[in-house]
Amino acid sequence: MLLNSLLLALREIRRNLLRSFLTILGIVIGVSAVITMVTLGKGATQSVQDQIAGLGSNLLMVRPGQRQGPGGGGGAPSFKETDIDAIATQIGGVRAVAPEVRTGVTVVANGRNWASSVTGSSNAYFDTSNWKLASGRIFSEAELRAGAAVCLIGETPRRELFGSLPSLGAQLRVKQFSCEIIGVLASKGQGAMGNDQDDMVLVPLHTLQRRVTGNQRISTLLVSMQDDTDSERLKASLTDLLRERRKLSAGDESNFNILDTKQIADTLSGTTQIMTTLLGAVAAVSLLVGGIGIMNIMLVSVSERTREIGVRLAIGALEREVLLQFLIEAVVLAALGGLMGIALATVASIALAQLMGLPYLFDPAINLLSFAFSAAIGVVFGFVPARRAAQLNPIEALRHE
Repeated sequence: MLLNSLLLALREIRRNLLRSFLTILGIVIGVSAVITMVTLGKGATQSVQDQIAGLGSNLLMVRPGQRQGPGGGGGAPSFKETDIDAIATQIGGVRAVAPEVRTGVTVVANGRNWASSVTGSSNAYFDTSNWKLASGRIFSEAELRAGAAVCLIGETPRRELFGSLPSLGAQLRVKQFSCEIIGVLASKGQGAMGNDQDDMVLVPLHTLQRRVTGNQRISTLLVSMQDDTDSERLKASLTDLLRERRKLSAGDESNFNILDTKQIADTLSGTTQIMTTLLGAVAAVSLLVGGIGIMNIMLVSVSERTREIGVRLAIGALEREVLLQFLIEAVVLAALGGLMGIALATVASIALAQLMGLPYLFDPAINLLSFAFSAAIGVVFGFVPARRAAQLNPIEALRHE
């Protein structure tokens, strides 16, 4: 009986192809909109997590001042190199500690110039900030101690200044001094805040302090934690140590702040997930509209086929058989709309992900859920027309013109 009802449903759909397509159009749009919004939302969440991870794994960023952002440093004293040694030796769970001093400069090489940023740090910077080498080498201990005129460059200045020419061993002019390029950093791409992470020149800390800034200030400490370390406990230990070294009494506020990049990632990921849920819910409204469309067309179909229904009932068809026939027809319509919506959503998601620069993450769960929901809509909104057909009086139905 189920097979016969399915064949009858497919025959009726094929008989009125245009009307059937217009009937399921709302379902197609609803399913494709829900899947596309959720897929792009997951891609955006993954992109945010990847960009935050690019700053450094399990990273704490320590800066002078009581708050983050411009002007947050106020008159707070900067850090010292001895603070780095104290953190590395006195706090457990620390994998690496690196200083970071950054300033904007114009770099010149190969007859070209480029506005970039120069960062002074140590070799620990590669561990704390997840930097890899594309070519060349890192600083030697002698170069770090002496503040030698050597540097590593990111992919952006390498491309803008050298193009297809070799850059290793070339001279790069940074403000008033020239340095030898000993390495090229592997590309990281765009950062979490939309900045170009590859637009940088890395020099030894002492080189930057002596030849560019002219002072011994260290504006940021990058503290990388071991994987199994409790970040809250380490932050508390770090706070106690720095308060002690900066001679702050119990009643004084800390004149430094600690930013946990994992917390940033969790916050941003949570925000994008909430937005994805809201957008998916809004898109799901069109599924209900599509269900109403199916119910309207099925009611029209019952009216058009009243005489056919009367004949079936008169020759012995049971009410439940008529009910099942029209219910299956509604479910088939909705399910076809769901399949078409999944296909459309896959194409749209891949195209939009590429256009927006997001990773495409196929989620079988949301596809199956959307298909099941579309079929359920066929049951819910097809029941009233199907019941109306099943309850027709055979005599009155046969008189219908």
